[in-house]
Amino acid sequence: MELMTCARPYAQAVFQFALAQKSVPKALEHWSEVLKIGAAVVDNDAVKTLLGNPSASTVQKVELLVTVCQKIFDEPLDPSAKNLFQIVVTNQRASLLPLIYQQFEQLKASQEKQAQAEVISAFPLTEPQLTALAAKLNRRLNTEVKLTSSVDESLLGGLVVRVGDLVIDSSVKTRLEKLAESMIG
Repeated sequence: MELMTCARPYAQAVFQFALAQKSVPKALEHWSEVLKIGAAVVDNDAVKTLLGNPSASTVQKVELLVTVCQKIFDEPLDPSAKNLFQIVVTNQRASLLPLIYQQFEQLKASQEKQAQAEVISAFPLTEPQLTALAAKLNRRLNTEVKLTSSVDESLLGGLVVRVGDLVIDSSVKTRLEKLAESMIG
């Protein structure tokens, strides 16, 4: 099973829990921080080693995750955050915390009518080009799009835009590959 598919129910559950709170914006920010820190902690090599150690008990693994997160937060974790960590450790899904965080952020951005778009082009885009592209994406997706751009010279020309699961590929490289496929095939 794909890891994103495994992480999705956890992200959705945390998101729904945050939406059920009295102050939704505050709850969304709180869970964003909890998941961000949890994701960073489980990415640590020493923590990965302990979480993968079969001789360490589930209780020890949960205590480690909670203790390290509390030190980073510099305050005790709330019971619901501890419960989340207990659930992911018990179900041997702690390694999914970075993906859970990523999917939670997508849900949060969707709730806030915002989306993060990655633009990959063959050449650096100017600020006016990025502004025009953001405006077009805003209209097409009916949401506020924030762009990050990078350069991949192998595209030859055009660009690739990724917004969540949506990929718009207008690169010369892909067009040439499709042309070659149709000629062979």
